[in-house]
Amino acid sequence: MYKVQKKKPEVDIHSQLKYRFRLNFYDKPPLDDIIIEDFETFALDRLRVLAEIETAFVRNSPWETIKKHTEDQCRKYLELGHTTAKTKDLDRERQKDHISHFVLRLAFCRTEELRRRFVKAETTLFRIRYANEDPQELISFLKSRDFDWVEVSSAEIEQYRDQLDAAGGKGSDTFYKVGLNRDAVVVFPEVIGLHQVKWTRVPDLVEKRKVFLKGGMAYVSSKEQSSIIFQSFQAHLEKALELTAKALPRLDEDTRIVPILDHLSQGFLAGGTSEWNNATSANGDEITADMVDDISRKHFPACMRNLHNALKRDRHMKHFGRLQYGLFLKVLGLSIDEAITFWRRGMSTIQDDKFNKEYKYNIRHSYGLEGKRANYPAKSCQQILMNDQPGSGDSHGCPYRHFSPENLQTALLSMYSSQGLTSADIPEIMQIVKGGHYHVACTRVFEITHAKYGIRKDNGVGDGESVTHPNQYAAKSRELELGATKGAVKKDTDGDVAMS
Repeated sequence: MYKVQKKKPEVDIHSQLKYRFRLNFYDKPPLDDIIIEDFETFALDRLRVLAEIETAFVRNSPWETIKKHTEDQCRKYLELGHTTAKTKDLDRERQKDHISHFVLRLAFCRTEELRRRFVKAETTLFRIRYANEDPQELISFLKSRDFDWVEVSSAEIEQYRDQLDAAGGKGSDTFYKVGLNRDAVVVFPEVIGLHQVKWTRVPDLVEKRKVFLKGGMAYVSSKEQSSIIFQSFQAHLEKALELTAKALPRLDEDTRIVPILDHLSQGFLAGGTSEWNNATSANGDEITADMVDDISRKHFPACMRNLHNALKRDRHMKHFGRLQYGLFLKVLGLSIDEAITFWRRGMSTIQDDKFNKEYKYNIRHSYGLEGKRANYPAKSCQQILMNDQPGSGDSHGCPYRHFSPENLQTALLSMYSSQGLTSADIPEIMQIVKGGHYHVACTRVFEITHAKYGIRKDNGVGDGESVTHPNQYAAKSRELELGATKGAVKKDTDGDVAMS
């Protein structure tokens, strides 16, 4: 039997909050005044969480792994404390959650594909929050909503006891018989009791034979009622997205919002936005032109390996290639003087006068030393995937997206076979690429080529995160090598001490 504990008389803490519950079906749009910075940053933070959820599904991660990675991402970007938390600004956290959901609803309502992906990710986020909810809070939340279910009477339970036991498993009557009253609650992470709904609302339970069916109704035990709740959340969101899509044309003339929505809707393609847009050198250490070739073989993602190899092969590179590669090297730690040296050597077929007039200025411009003197960030995966598509003779872009399947396979084996990538790994990577999840394919290559440092599948570039920026890939790779080197030095030092 489950424990029954007396409910202590207390003040209703929900009544003191603007957002009463941590769980939310997002029935009502936010009516607050929202500054444009919050409009975008709230949505970007939520997008990072949803993108990692989708990435985990693409990688066929087990549920516990998906749950852990999502919880880690939420702690970083979308914290949502329990109602009993006294040290948190719960209204502010829940306002961010509320606003960010509706902004992304605007961004992802545009196509059926985007709607499908958004619903799957949001439903997964709801499931994880549901599983982590305080039992009493969960009961309060569910009692506040109408799920269109009918509580089964004691007489019916007795009448169909054998069938209910067969559906719920041996001993399942222990939770049918226990109910809620004014003085006590049952400590159990679900609503207690037996309910019936139309069988079409729980097809997953019908398929698994976890419900008793009679007269078109499914009798659902408390431990399976989450299926009804999740289905309700999903159906509600699907309908809301369709209505949002119909209303979206009214925003077309708003020049502030539409570009933001365009940017967000592209986010899933690159696994979310990146925090590396304004990154500096990975370790704060400068690199020299002489070091680039060696670093490229050990630490560069495929896009930058391809650019580096193309420069060595052709002794020349077109504008967008130089821009993509040059900004990457700048953030990697190549100073302006070393950058000029690197490009002068790399483009050795160009005469000095032409190089100084046509190329040196552009290099200095990218470092903020010419023109409007802006400090340009390196291009993220999203920008590489979506902007300035490569044409004939170009070397820029993302190999996972812009190479033919045959060329991609050949290029990957050529680039990474010395780091442990084999032909046996290629089918998995190509299957991910076929699904359009290019950042996941790049992340998988990172895991395979860094296995010697203890990186395993689902580790990503750290804490399960996917690659969202070329400099992120390079920085994490260099960090792993540095950590391994320090560990080896310490081990040798300890050994010397032990011998002395």
